[in-house]
Amino acid sequence: MAKKAMVEREKKRQRLVKKYAAKRAELKAIAADDSRPMEERFKANLKLAQLPRNSSATRLHNRCQLTGRPKAYYRKLKLSRIALRDLASQGQIPGMVKSSW
Repeated sequence: MAKKAMVEREKKRQRLVKKYAAKRAELKAIAADDSRPMEERFKANLKLAQLPRNSSATRLHNRCQLTGRPKAYYRKLKLSRIALRDLASQGQIPGMVKSSW
């Protein structure tokens, strides 16, 4: 089980990303637009830099929904490999059977 503080920190980052997504997209569009004057683009970059760092989507890290484990994460299932194996062994995932040979 992951530390609760790390899971909560990740939730806080997700909230910040959601809150500032529109503003970040708008400022990035202004900064990337070559038809605008250089001063306006520079001001957009400065405003972008003043936003919280954790509001950037690249700061997010995928975590298991059950355990909060950050590594060995399956995107399609939103589970770590360990949680996936436990659920499969219990027969809670349809069509998935533990292999044996």
